Amino acid sequence: MLQPRKIIAADDERDMRDFYRKMLPMLGHEVIFIAGTGEELLQACQANKPDLIITDIRMPGMDGIEAAERIWRDFGVPVVLVSAYHDYDLLKRAESDPIFGYLVKPIEEVDLETAICVATKRFEQFSQVRGEAMELRQALVDRKIIERAKGIVMRRTGLGEAEAFRKLQKLSWDRNQKLAEVARIVVEGDELMSTK
Repeated sequence: MLQPRKIIAADDERDMRDFYRKMLPMLGHEVIFIAGTGEELLQACQANKPDLIITDIRMPGMDGIEAAERIWRDFGVPVVLVSAYHDYDLLKRAESDPIFGYLVKPIEEVDLETAICVATKRFEQFSQVRGEAMELRQALVDRKIIERAKGIVMRRTGLGEAEAFRKLQKLSWDRNQKLAEVARIVVEGDELMSTK
């Protein structure tokens, strides 16, 4: 069973707004807001933090794809696009990061439920991979600063590589700080002492 989601939906057609208003609660989700335009959709996202956006592509003013891109940039919320059209240009524009599902009208209950399930799962996987990538990038940055600090300790004390690393580790333990934090202090101190 899919965990209930807080959803904002947008469509310029009244019957589609009524469909979402009726169907989403039947599927166990909370409808936070139903918008009629891309601008209303953005305002609703600013006022409420949804778990998922379902939006029509073609709406007056700002279309659903542009709204989705702005919502992703500002709030990091996944989007399911809905359209009565399935032309190549729309599909090409819909390849951006925030689009985690695509539905073609007319939509049936099972289509909506499946799209929400797939979009939610894809977003969770995407978030996990993005988090792991950020951790790896940070580990690489930390490793570089630790190597620089180790080199500084070696140069200033005449210790070998292993001994310099142990000295940094001991300092880390003594100060109850992460090794990378201690390394940054060492590097910053060395830069300060080196400036004239």
